[in-house]
Amino acid sequence: MQPAQTPSTAALTGFSEIVDRFDLCLCDIWGVVHNGVAAHREACDALVAMRERGLSVVLVTNAPRPRREIAVQLARLAVPDEAFDAIVTSGDVCRALIEERAGEPVFMLGPDRDLPLIAGLDAPRVAPDEARYVLCTGLFDDETETADSYAGLFADFAARGLVMICANPDLVVDRGGRIVPCAGSLALAYEQFGGQTIYAGKPHRPIYEMAVDLAEEQRGRPIASDRICAIGDAIRTDIAGANGFGAASVMVLAGIHAQDLVERSWEERHGWFARQTHRPDYAMPHLVW
Repeated sequence: MQPAQTPSTAALTGFSEIVDRFDLCLCDIWGVVHNGVAAHREACDALVAMRERGLSVVLVTNAPRPRREIAVQLARLAVPDEAFDAIVTSGDVCRALIEERAGEPVFMLGPDRDLPLIAGLDAPRVAPDEARYVLCTGLFDDETETADSYAGLFADFAARGLVMICANPDLVVDRGGRIVPCAGSLALAYEQFGGQTIYAGKPHRPIYEMAVDLAEEQRGRPIASDRICAIGDAIRTDIAGANGFGAASVMVLAGIHAQDLVERSWEERHGWFARQTHRPDYAMPHLVW
């Protein structure tokens, strides 16, 4: 009997090498299309080229805000409309979870910029001691705080049996070259106190199902699962989510794992992939055509 072969990751110099294999690209935004400060021009050009070749492109992000807010941000960063067909956010999925709890008082943990997430919903915001559940979109101040800043609060929530809805499962994000914590790090800390969490975005299946439904509606026909690829820069969310959904995964190396991957040979990169919980099917330093 032949020994089982170790899965490998194919190195790409550009997405054009595999474009004919797919009908739909589910592309991460932060870390692939922009870094929070400026758009990655070659990535935008690659997405435009995909659509010119007949692919549908749906941007899929763990941003805890409705898609209309992300569209405004993309325009501000000069990401062209021609680069995508639709946007799906963890905020879109999260709103559905909030609607299931209509009228229940909620403590919202996160910055004011995420308030559009609950706009128009029956979700009365209250102080921590009055809450029936917690909605976590991030840290109040991700420049100075960490998950440890909320230890006392989390211990109280867990003792009361409050569920936390995590609107952004990302642990960290690259903001202009600086790694800052996200809501996922708070949800993980809450679980360590024994708290129950519900995650709205990647790597969980609902956000992918929503993205595919949008693409199929626009194309007017079903899309076979083996004709879908997902591009991202994070093993825990993007690659794990793609693998779990049955889509081909393409990893951009110059994202949140850049310090482990960018200044490395492909042999070293393959070794790093082998040590991870999930392995991408393809990888390239940046998203380029």
